[in-house]
Amino acid sequence: MPMFDQDPRQAREFFAQRLLYTAGPCDIDGRTRRKELITVVDVRRAADYREGHVAGAISLPQGRWHTLAGLSKDRLTIVYGYDQNCRLATAAAVEFASAGYAVMEMEGGFAAWRAAGRDVETLDASEPPVDAGRVG
Repeated sequence: MPMFDQDPRQAREFFAQRLLYTAGPCDIDGRTRRKELITVVDVRRAADYREGHVAGAISLPQGRWHTLAGLSKDRLTIVYGYDQNCRLATAAAVEFASAGYAVMEMEGGFAAWRAAGRDVETLDASEPPVDAGRVG
């Protein structure tokens, strides 16, 4: 007899929801290459965005989430934070969804993006973070 108590129906629902609301770096990179209507949002500190971010992503750090700057209800919003342990992207997703935006979270955050060898952009310290652009 198994030593775990799991309901397969609940597991199915959990993983079905996970497919709807999370995506990995490879999936997001594919979406950008197919020019899908998405906005990729870096919710890390602006200084970290400058040092390196997902190519084409906009910067919307926690203190500015309420502005919804650069987001569009006509596009899927994909948020990411630092790494798999970072909860910033999850919190941002809750806030953006509460404001009526379709939203997904990139699993693993920027660390996973970089580890997957995907395109990274950097900004010179004098350049302001991009907060009104879109990917796609």
